[in-house]
Amino acid sequence: MVLTFADLMIVAALVVLGSLVAYFSLQRALRRIASELRQSTEDRVSILANTVSGLEKQVADLILAAPHISARASAMAVLPEEAVSQHEKAEAVTPEILVVIAAAVTAFLGKKVRIRSAKVLQSPYEIVNPWSQQGRVFVQASHNLRSRG
Repeated sequence: MVLTFADLMIVAALVVLGSLVAYFSLQRALRRIASELRQSTEDRVSILANTVSGLEKQVADLILAAPHISARASAMAVLPEEAVSQHEKAEAVTPEILVVIAAAVTAFLGKKVRIRSAKVLQSPYEIVNPWSQQGRVFVQASHNLRSRG
């Protein structure tokens, strides 16, 4: 069976037509899926926003319900500035943070808690001494790397 030039043109036209139909149908499906995902994301964001506003209200209620914590926090804020060194000021936990931590733990456990102490811990990245880091770089650079073959 020998195909003529006209037959080849018809086959080429059918292939092009089929490709165009597939392209437009896939584009339509992609738009529909993108619209569904956008709607789902907007729904999730609105649920999260409602949850956050509810939690903010709970924290405000807990702060109002626990005046002894706020009174103690405000008493701690009255300490003289000279008594606290510059280093301790940078690492001190503010009274507002203590109130928020107490409220969060109270909400999580479902019973009233009292924070006795809190302090900021250093992260491992803040502990690195530049001199010791440079020493490690020097030692690593001094190694002879031989290729094994």
